[in-house]
Amino acid sequence: MNKPQTLKTPTRQRARATKAAPDFDVNPAAGKAVQPLITQLLKVLGEDPKRVGLEKTPERMAQALAFLTKGYDQDITEIINGALFPLEYDEMVIVRDIDFYSLCEHHLLPFFGKCHVGYIPNKRVVGLSKLPRIVEVLSRRLQVQERLTVEIAETLKTALNPLGVGVVIEAQHLCMMMRGVEKQNAIAVTSHMLGGFRRQQQTRDEFLKLIGRPV
Repeated sequence: MNKPQTLKTPTRQRARATKAAPDFDVNPAAGKAVQPLITQLLKVLGEDPKRVGLEKTPERMAQALAFLTKGYDQDITEIINGALFPLEYDEMVIVRDIDFYSLCEHHLLPFFGKCHVGYIPNKRVVGLSKLPRIVEVLSRRLQVQERLTVEIAETLKTALNPLGVGVVIEAQHLCMMMRGVEKQNAIAVTSHMLGGFRRQQQTRDEFLKLIGRPV
């Protein structure tokens, strides 16, 4: 399976947010550029963008899209590098049940669920809060669940050079729930195992047991 090219964040030529800017609108200039497109979309759908209830919708939707895709403007390397610590610890480290929300790149509809991340340190560890941060950054981009799973695992491998990495994602997809097959209770499960998690069944089974998955 192909690896992500680098930890460097892809850019879409948007200015960085200032600390004074509200967290739901990472780039007001980009938001203003998107608003006319949303207005046109409302017209195509048969709506009146000037009616009560829709007057502020282009602005609000632009802000929402900026927030939901803010991962493009975040650099994972910068997030991780300040929290790497030398430590002689070779047992499994797991953060389970990490909530995430992402947008499916096929329909721009949300998929969401839980992410479980584990690794075996190789003489250094990363701050525990950085594991959810990695999930957050990568999920706040247009994604498919399979690629998101791989990117999280490969990011940890590149940053830590651990003895093993395991990532499991369980998610519901609105593109299956609201449209298409309309299956309300379907849950997609994906996994990516590296190093000892892939080579050693006992290690993999321990990880799956600790995150509550059947072995």
